Amino acid sequence: MTGMTSTARPFLNRRLAEFGTTIFAEMSALAAATGAINLGQGFPDTDGPEEVREAAVRALRDGRGNQYPPGPGVPELRTAITAHQLRRYGLSFDPDTEVLVTAGATEAIAATLLALLEPGDEVVALEPYYDSYAACIAMAGATRVPVTLRPDPGQARFRLDLDELRDAVTGRTRLLLINTPHNPTGTVLTREELTAIAELAVERDLLVVTDEVYEHLVFDGAEHVPLATLPGMRERTVTIGSAGKTFSFTGWKVGWITAAPGLVTAVRSAKQFLTYVSSGPFQYAVAEALALPDTYFDAFRADMLAKRDLLAAGLSDAGFAVFRPAGTYFVTTDIRPLGESDGFAFCRSLPERAGVVAIPNAVFYDHREAGAPFVRFAFCKRAEVLADAVERLRKAFTP
Repeated sequence: MTGMTSTARPFLNRRLAEFGTTIFAEMSALAAATGAINLGQGFPDTDGPEEVREAAVRALRDGRGNQYPPGPGVPELRTAITAHQLRRYGLSFDPDTEVLVTAGATEAIAATLLALLEPGDEVVALEPYYDSYAACIAMAGATRVPVTLRPDPGQARFRLDLDELRDAVTGRTRLLLINTPHNPTGTVLTREELTAIAELAVERDLLVVTDEVYEHLVFDGAEHVPLATLPGMRERTVTIGSAGKTFSFTGWKVGWITAAPGLVTAVRSAKQFLTYVSSGPFQYAVAEALALPDTYFDAFRADMLAKRDLLAAGLSDAGFAVFRPAGTYFVTTDIRPLGESDGFAFCRSLPERAGVVAIPNAVFYDHREAGAPFVRFAFCKRAEVLADAVERLRKAFTP
């Protein structure tokens, strides 16, 4: 038998050549190989509300969603999404023309960028950013233009320079890609910052894609302000939401967009050639989840706040400089007080040194040097797991 003849041309196209195996896969493999506590990838280690899980079981047994659901999503979920947006933010959407259900927020991002961008367009995004942003911009043939959130140690947060954002917009800019609450830094953009973004978008006639999957995880009096609520933004904003982070069922992969009809139609044109449809029975369960009383969302936030404080205090005691997040379920730390400066090397050695896995923030940057000393830990784990992790870190890094 003769061997296959290799081609002279690489298999992976140039647009994706810079993207290899994700850091999450690498670090999760390290956790499995070493038995380390995985505080890298952001998924809970317990399931969400029992009544929501039972709603999924009931849908399966009743034969709802076991075959292809409607392309835009089941009516019950689309109606629940619009009710949620109206109740929480005063935003009114038509469930038939202004909502699209997706295979998680990741597909929502991909379909939106593939639909709205032409090759050569520029996308201004806040750096550091979720790694799929860069890949999806590349797949669309567009160019990403990062605007870096800068650490403000005095305030223990990362800040957006609005002048830098304005200067990043050129005649080739098609859209702004905004994420608040922000992964990985935990920054929650203020109403004043979002108002300035909205004014820039209107002035320069830009589309805005806003990733708001952590909308229910804001702490310390921070306010989540949907960009679509601000003047001039309703018709130019695609808002991305997700059930995974709010209800702790990340494996269900139920996300959505809300936007004006023309934008939803455009995104649906791309989405139908990606997954087509997904998560049939889970859509009915998420519809019930979105209708849970405010007491659920309040208790969920309070639980995550306690876990944030537990992890942040433990990291500080171990010698890390901690940026206490105002949102999400990630804590960003600076490793320089430990005598370290290379986040990649630090995270690759951490499982052996301390029995804990974290993520180097540099992977979320185009300007790798800007993120080099920062490391992200997830606190969406059981309290006893977090307590074990911080004790391991304390032993590893304190005399």
